[in-house]
Amino acid sequence: MPVPYFDVLKGLGAEVVLTLTAVVALTLDLVSVRRAEMSVRSRTIGTTAVVGLLAAILPLWQQFNSPPTVLLGGTLVVDDLSVFFKLVIIGLAVITVLISMDYDVGRHVGEYYAVLLFGAVGMMLLISAEELITIFVALELTSISLYILTAFHKGELRSQEAAVKYFMFGAISSAFLLFGLSYVFGATGATSLRAIRDAVKLTAGLGMSPLLATGLLFTIVGFGFKVAVVPFHLWAPDAYEGAPTPVTAYIATGSKVASFFVLLKVLYVGFAGLEGSAFWGHFSSGWTMLLAVTAALSMVLGNCAAIVQHNVKRLLAYSSIAHAGYIFIGLVAATQMGATSVLFYIIVYALTNLGAFGVVAALSSRAGGDEMQNFDGMAKRAPLLSLFMLIFVLSLAGIPPLGGFFGKFYLFAAAVQRDAQHFGLLWLVILGIFMSAVSLYYYLILLKHFYVIDGADHSPIITPTYLNVALGLVALAVVALGVYPKPILELLNSFSYSVVAGWVH
Repeated sequence: MPVPYFDVLKGLGAEVVLTLTAVVALTLDLVSVRRAEMSVRSRTIGTTAVVGLLAAILPLWQQFNSPPTVLLGGTLVVDDLSVFFKLVIIGLAVITVLISMDYDVGRHVGEYYAVLLFGAVGMMLLISAEELITIFVALELTSISLYILTAFHKGELRSQEAAVKYFMFGAISSAFLLFGLSYVFGATGATSLRAIRDAVKLTAGLGMSPLLATGLLFTIVGFGFKVAVVPFHLWAPDAYEGAPTPVTAYIATGSKVASFFVLLKVLYVGFAGLEGSAFWGHFSSGWTMLLAVTAALSMVLGNCAAIVQHNVKRLLAYSSIAHAGYIFIGLVAATQMGATSVLFYIIVYALTNLGAFGVVAALSSRAGGDEMQNFDGMAKRAPLLSLFMLIFVLSLAGIPPLGGFFGKFYLFAAAVQRDAQHFGLLWLVILGIFMSAVSLYYYLILLKHFYVIDGADHSPIITPTYLNVALGLVALAVVALGVYPKPILELLNSFSYSVVAGWVH
């Protein structure tokens, strides 16, 4: 049967546009601006990347409110939900490029933006993938792009060390994931997520086979490395600290959105029927029990380790580990409400983290570093960016009326309603609330350096207008998602009704 190449190119129009933009960025840097000043090169090629990213919105916009498109025998599926999250990836990539244009990314400017765009292509493919091999390939395209970007400060030992650790842990996680997926294929004879679900249903009364249980375990371990949950988190603090700050923002946002999205599909579609139970006193083997234990460990270790950090990027790295634990609470609920709460929270989390790292990137290059003391008295030197940082940090802490508060509330509510009669997941929710209170301590310490401690340097810091506007829009979005989350929730529910409802049995 001939492959409908035109339909494939049409369904993946945004990915094609970004690939062509990456080639244009490389060519432009090679033939036109290689001899220009570094700042001119960065802004010229960065503007090209932004134009390409905005152009990629057009094919996605045309796919809205259209019937789902199944490509290559179910390997890739383009529906309203996947299109929406591809737009989220594009938005995150645009902000990352704008942050990078004001940051010293080294002398390989064209390569930097090209690899960043290739990473966005990998994330978007990951969102559409519904087949094991395709998921693995898309995940590796994303991961390899991030390994390269992490090492972009070749002259800094810290960046080299971070890249090596990230690559080594990433290679190990890929081995675990591929090993687990091979066992899943061996147990079910299928690689499509929906075919795996159907095979699991046929043997539902016989219990989980040892082969399938092993595949499930190793698959969760592989994804655990990608989303940096305990005990698979060891790469995150070093990678976050050593990578160029815009790259850290990209790792902490775009890759997390795509990874959590595909993990949600793998669990709710492929492993439907293998949930088990994480209810207090009624534990039974399955992926909800594994995720519940992992969530508890991540919230405790992430928040407790963040307390003793003196580097802002390391603090935010441990904070991201804790937030991965919060997101797992929504996954453990294993309901449509739980799925929607996870989708909502990863959007809020990505915007908040992107804004926080954007402020760090803008100020650290002018303040002499990213240690906490480098930001002493920053509220007087850069009042606007300090205000944005206040919004982002308080949102991460879950303070109302910001987006982080409502996102956590929705996650916890989904877990409580999973067993509203006996409150079987209440133990996990109580732990999440308690650890959120613990996190407030180190977030306030960070804000203390911005607003209370007076620094030695009082000269004002001037940042580009486009960067201030970009970060201001992100801060506005974080506030809007907390004050009035109804439109985005209705949008997610309308998109996911026919999709997510089919995931949850």
